[in-house]
Amino acid sequence: MKPIKVREELINRHLRIFTPEEFRRIFDLASYQSKYFLETQVKEGLFIRLKKGLYTLQTDLPSEEEIANKLYMPSYISFEYALGYYQLIPEMVYTITSATSKPTRKFIFNNIAYDYRTIKTDAYTGYILKNTEQKSFLIADPEKAIADYLYFVSLRKSPHVERLLENLSQQGYYKTKGLEKKLVLQYVHLFERKALDRLVHAIFT
Repeated sequence: MKPIKVREELINRHLRIFTPEEFRRIFDLASYQSKYFLETQVKEGLFIRLKKGLYTLQTDLPSEEEIANKLYMPSYISFEYALGYYQLIPEMVYTITSATSKPTRKFIFNNIAYDYRTIKTDAYTGYILKNTEQKSFLIADPEKAIADYLYFVSLRKSPHVERLLENLSQQGYYKTKGLEKKLVLQYVHLFERKALDRLVHAIFT
């Protein structure tokens, strides 16, 4: 197989991140052939191994958000990164933070940290698919990003951002005016945590 044709086929299929099994099926290869080609092309520079059993095109790297979704599944972007994405906090966020129903994990790829935090299965909801011409990824809606973040603040596993809490309580910042308070409360109740309920009550009342 010619590397240039392989690249074109993967791009045409919108499959810039893939497993060896997906690669084998697309190109109708035996397992040993797929393994050999992948290992060879990692050395040649066509592919990068994100982690064991997951590859991407070095020539056409996906966005950090797309990598975050695929690096550890199931997951969706949330917490500080999502709050920064929606401009609900003033700070720049360099770690890609995600919620997952699996155990907590952390990965480093291309000097970027990908942080996955466990939430209960009943609270694993409230995310949307963001589509642009360049990328497509799952991210919490603004209200769920707030609920997820405050949940970890209540666990004392995330430092609270004073500016965010002030903006939420006063609803004075233009980026918080469109937030649906009732939706935040609905998401918060999914966690069934009294400390979180008290925190949210103090913020919104």
